[in-house]
Amino acid sequence: MKHLFIGLDFGSDSVRALLTDECGNQLADCVHNYTRWGKGLYCDAAKGQFRQHPADYLEGMEKVIAGVLEGQERSLVAGIALDTTGSTPCAVDRNGTPLALLPEFADDPDAMFVLWKDHTALEEEKRINEVAASWSGGDYRRYEGGIYSCEWFWSKYLHVLRSSQAVRNAAFSFVEHCDWITGVLCGNTDPLTMMRNRCAAGHKAMWHKDWGGLPPEEFFCTIDPLLAHRRENLYTETFTVDVPRGTIAPGYAEKFGIPSSAIIGGCALDCHMGAIGAGIVPGVMVKVMGTSTCDILVEKALDRAIPGICGQVDGSVLPGMSGLEAGQSAFGDVYAWFKRFLSYSGEVSLEKLEAEAAAVPPGAAGVTALDWFNGRRTPYADPFVTGAVAGLNLGTTPAMVYRALIEATLFGSKAILEHYIDQKLEINSVTAVGGISSKSPFIMQMCADILGVPIKVAACTQACALGAAMAAAVSAGVYASLEEAGRAMGAGFSRIYEPRKEFTEMYEKIYLRYVELGKSIEMR
Repeated sequence: MKHLFIGLDFGSDSVRALLTDECGNQLADCVHNYTRWGKGLYCDAAKGQFRQHPADYLEGMEKVIAGVLEGQERSLVAGIALDTTGSTPCAVDRNGTPLALLPEFADDPDAMFVLWKDHTALEEEKRINEVAASWSGGDYRRYEGGIYSCEWFWSKYLHVLRSSQAVRNAAFSFVEHCDWITGVLCGNTDPLTMMRNRCAAGHKAMWHKDWGGLPPEEFFCTIDPLLAHRRENLYTETFTVDVPRGTIAPGYAEKFGIPSSAIIGGCALDCHMGAIGAGIVPGVMVKVMGTSTCDILVEKALDRAIPGICGQVDGSVLPGMSGLEAGQSAFGDVYAWFKRFLSYSGEVSLEKLEAEAAAVPPGAAGVTALDWFNGRRTPYADPFVTGAVAGLNLGTTPAMVYRALIEATLFGSKAILEHYIDQKLEINSVTAVGGISSKSPFIMQMCADILGVPIKVAACTQACALGAAMAAAVSAGVYASLEEAGRAMGAGFSRIYEPRKEFTEMYEKIYLRYVELGKSIEMR
């Protein structure tokens, strides 16, 4: 009997759905841009505030699922699974309802999902790191790279509690987007029984089996008394993506016209699910290239904690292996910023700008840029550093600056690759997924030249959604493991970019300028 699977990928700007069969044939896809987010509601980039309304997620999910099922044999749908950005948590009530879905909080940003790139919790990050660094029971950050980020679960939870007394009084728990929307689909949003995913818990919330789950109550009370008794309304156990969460809620089964037996599979953060969709194996770094980047590795066994990254978690990607995450807080966001900057007096085409930048020699006539426009995530997280452009003169053109910005984002990627290698982690090749990897041969060839390794571009343009579909297939019992599902459903590669030796050598010299500019910014 033929089986169909739906993979959902909730990104920063939109939600995407992919319908596949058990052989990986991609039958339909659909994208919906978030309505409120598209209007810029509840956000303030100058303050680093980026909030998303849960209604955007619910409306988008229903539209894309309906979209991919149009004209399909709905009775064959055997499973649905999903990924989301993260850490993107929200305050919920006792029933697991995000507070922003309640009338009294409908327009309160603190009652909404706090998007991964929100940087309003800088003071909370600082306090968590102060306490963690001196905690007598050991450093609970050691499997999260040794530094806790304002982009992560506890920083955001504390910030919301401090910012709004009304939200503080109404909040029973705090839930990651991926866990909540999965709970919605299977009809269980109870914060105490909802199945929380290993990926977000380990990488973003300091969960680890070595200390029995989350850090102890005393640790959080020392950080701030506002966190007292918050831990007890969270979780102890976590689950990998191959573990089913339940069957589809009756209301959704009826709405979509699919069997009530359809399995709701495990969930994870988008970059980790994208790594699954790209066929990750040890020795291959999967680079998810979008508004930011995530650089994912898997290792069969690690006997040490890797510093300076965004965590290593047993089973966060493939069960039985350590998943390692690094990344950049801004990548495509840097290009989007430059477009907005130039568009002050009229619309600017990035495609035209890229073509002009391609005609500029490497090094952009002495212009050097730094990609830390939203702080630095890896190596060694620091949200306080900033982007920069240096070496300007009266002859500098927009194309020169744009080329320097592209080089900077790829030099940031090189810094991550070098950090992984310095930590004795094996990387033989890089697989790229995400919109930039399929849309810009210029950027991808430069990426191969700067990194000095082959870059394979995944053939599936919706690799995260494909990974979710694979998770659904495993959760539904059609395949015994994600590796088996990957072999059956994988899409292969659309193109391979080989590094050009002469350019790699040239970029090595320019990279030194990038490193020196970074040092000068850090010394301010």
